[in-house]
Amino acid sequence: MRELILRMSMSVDGFVSDLEGRNRWVFGDDQEAKRWIVDFIGNASLHIMGSRSFCDMAAWWPTSVDQFAPPMNLIPKAVFSRQGPAILGKVNRSAAADEARARAGASQTTALQPGGESWAAPYVASGELAAEIAGLKAQAGKPIIAHGGVRFARSLVAQGLVDQIALVVIPVALGQGLPLFSELAAPLRLTLASSMAFPGGAVAQIYRPA
Repeated sequence: MRELILRMSMSVDGFVSDLEGRNRWVFGDDQEAKRWIVDFIGNASLHIMGSRSFCDMAAWWPTSVDQFAPPMNLIPKAVFSRQGPAILGKVNRSAAADEARARAGASQTTALQPGGESWAAPYVASGELAAEIAGLKAQAGKPIIAHGGVRFARSLVAQGLVDQIALVVIPVALGQGLPLFSELAAPLRLTLASSMAFPGGAVAQIYRPA
């Protein structure tokens, strides 16, 4: 039985994305925070995400030499999409992926990196969300880590499917953006399982539903 962990970065004023879905504010120079995230996402047996995030990531990670690339490439993926396998044909067509490549610099190459081919053969989950998650949780192994996007993450939280919420709070205020918890039908009480502050000001907070 695997647990489902939702991992998101959040601004200090509670947003997990800006209004346009561009998240440059997440990335900084705090190497300790980055190493923590790399270790955290590396301790997974499956990465899951919504269709938009999948298209962006599948166009980016296979040829990236960024420090996050090994766990993102080598660990199996599942994409949640009502379109079914047709979603795989939309990789490389997203504006966000084009923007990311344009500012990639030394973190991007033209060579396929180890595990990069895994993005071409994810599990495509097109059934009812709770049933698909239950099926994935029933398998043995390390935790499942969910990456978003925002609508997908909101649905996981609102339907009570998440066993842990790992929030990396970034020391930036956006003023406006997309919140994570806006679809809750009632207040969600959480228990703080652990907290770690990093030199650059980010704080990793891991919660469990109370």
